[in-house]
Amino acid sequence: MDKDRIAGTAKDFAGKVEGAAGKVTGDAQTEASGRVREAAGTVQNLYGQAKDAARDATDAAAGLAKDAYDNSGETLREGSEAVAKRVQDNPLSALLIAGGIGFALAMLLTRPPRRPPARWRY
Repeated sequence: MDKDRIAGTAKDFAGKVEGAAGKVTGDAQTEASGRVREAAGTVQNLYGQAKDAARDATDAAAGLAKDAYDNSGETLREGSEAVAKRVQDNPLSALLIAGGIGFALAMLLTRPPRRPPARWRY
């Protein structure tokens, strides 16, 4: 719990007491002062609640990021093991796929650069 929430609740309560005392005694200035203090306490309490919510959201996001980071190595390891098993089960198809990828990369890298179209002259 944030200290602003505690202070805000205390101000809110003190403002209510002061407002009620002003109303009982008929002193409009004391009653108005109590209402102002009550409003300030409510605002401070809401500010403290917002800080708590932001802190909780930050902690939750950090926890989720840490979990994702911790599990990413395991996921990568499982994926590489699955690929290795697939290659061991079908070595010929893995070789053909690797050759096709190599051929496509070679075609892309050795392609001549594009030239702009020739202009027509009249």
